[in-house]
Amino acid sequence: MSLSLLRTVLLLTVILVLLSVVALWSWGRFARSAQGEHATTLPTSADATVLDRVIQPLLDEQDPDTSAAAFLDDPINAFIARVRSARTAERSLDIQYYIWEHDTTGRLLEHEIMRAAERGVRVRLLLDDLSVGGRDNEFLAVDAHPNVEIRLFNPARSRSAGMKRAIEMGLRFVGFNRRMHNKAWVADNRLAIVGGRNIGDEYFGASDATNFRDTDLLLFGPAVEQTSTIFDTFWNAAEVIPLRALHQKGSKWSAEEFLQRREQWLDDAKSSQWVKAMRAHKATIRSPDDITRHLHWSSSITVISDPPAKAAPLARHRIQAGWLLYDINALLYSARRDLWIISPYFVPGPAGSLIMAGQTYRDVDVRVLTNSLAANDVPLVHAGYSKYRPALLDAGVSLYELRPSAKDTRTRIVGSSGASLHSKAFVIDGQRGFLGSFNLDPRSAQLNTEMGVLFDDTGLAAELTRFFEASIAPERAWQVTRNNGDNLRWQAAGGNEWTHEPKTSLGIRVLVRLLRWLPIESQL
Repeated sequence: MSLSLLRTVLLLTVILVLLSVVALWSWGRFARSAQGEHATTLPTSADATVLDRVIQPLLDEQDPDTSAAAFLDDPINAFIARVRSARTAERSLDIQYYIWEHDTTGRLLEHEIMRAAERGVRVRLLLDDLSVGGRDNEFLAVDAHPNVEIRLFNPARSRSAGMKRAIEMGLRFVGFNRRMHNKAWVADNRLAIVGGRNIGDEYFGASDATNFRDTDLLLFGPAVEQTSTIFDTFWNAAEVIPLRALHQKGSKWSAEEFLQRREQWLDDAKSSQWVKAMRAHKATIRSPDDITRHLHWSSSITVISDPPAKAAPLARHRIQAGWLLYDINALLYSARRDLWIISPYFVPGPAGSLIMAGQTYRDVDVRVLTNSLAANDVPLVHAGYSKYRPALLDAGVSLYELRPSAKDTRTRIVGSSGASLHSKAFVIDGQRGFLGSFNLDPRSAQLNTEMGVLFDDTGLAAELTRFFEASIAPERAWQVTRNNGDNLRWQAAGGNEWTHEPKTSLGIRVLVRLLRWLPIESQL
């Protein structure tokens, strides 16, 4: 490299660093001035709302520290649980998601929270900004209602989806790369839904292109109070800005136009099975049996979360001792007989691989279910996973990869397949476990905020075990094997076997192999 070229590169680097520092400083000043008013969860009562009257008698029969949990793996049931809780709510809806799509199920749920607000329910909607940019008009129309407030986690000041936003994201990459991956839905501070699902068709079995195998837990009792506390912590965090503070003007849609659009959405969806399912169930929750008949009661059900400051751009604000990663590691280390992992985006890294290898050395049955390349909606992550696969197999870890649906077996670098795993969970010794938003990958461990439910209950463990076993059945997953250092093999039902990633093209396999050499593992 010539001296003049080196000088040019150094000058451009210095300019870029200075611009980034200015962008971070400017954002910090704006964020401090744009903070929303401090607000907290509305207190419960013995009988002020329907959910008070339904749930409190159940809690009165238990010890004060006992919570209830119900396993939601069916996508339509998971959708209906949200609809019915929104329709029943009379006091508050506190809702926190990484993604909220403007599709059939997203708009149906948006309509339900608007109906709740129109009944007088206070609605707080907290969304990560990564998927919101460029779609503010619809959210602003929701936010315009006096009973609704929307706040965004770590938002860009540029609200378009164009070049200005891309430049801001680039200059603020250190901070902007850190996202809120939490998922929670709380009605009247009495009922909570926590798990892996975002809001969108693919999470509720409604997509023609991609549908995820996913799971949630429906909760009530002290676990709901813990969820509400986590929500309040995020709602009032320095990383969170009210949507209206990012706009000098409101939505381009008037209240009347927004109502017309909502009515049109309902008309467009009236023949869908999700609207039919809404009609087939009771509109609201009126008794315990309306919630679920499969409750697990335990004093060892705890909702945990990373702190919002995990996303802070300055390292001194990111106090690692409070991160969820340490609870997950403690859980993994606790296995004495079985360690079963469900992680759709699975990049264990040297530390995670060592934990699993160490457990197999101690005769623990370690099994991992993740996405195959053909089923992975983010094949870049598969490149990070695949380089650890041989060593994990040699250490005695059993690997299962979800097969894609017959509808669509195409795979792209960024795109979708017909079926994909999205549930994130651990089952330990058939007794303990975790279900939430945490993937066993560097992004969940170090970059994104995550949350979920820790439990010590054989009933919940059994339900999650059944989900795991059904997911690794030969008709749903390939088992990856490697004998005596041989090449990898993918085995399926009927004795079928592949010596390369099944249902994928040569081109995508070569590209993923090349991507393994990129120094991007910390971002996966």
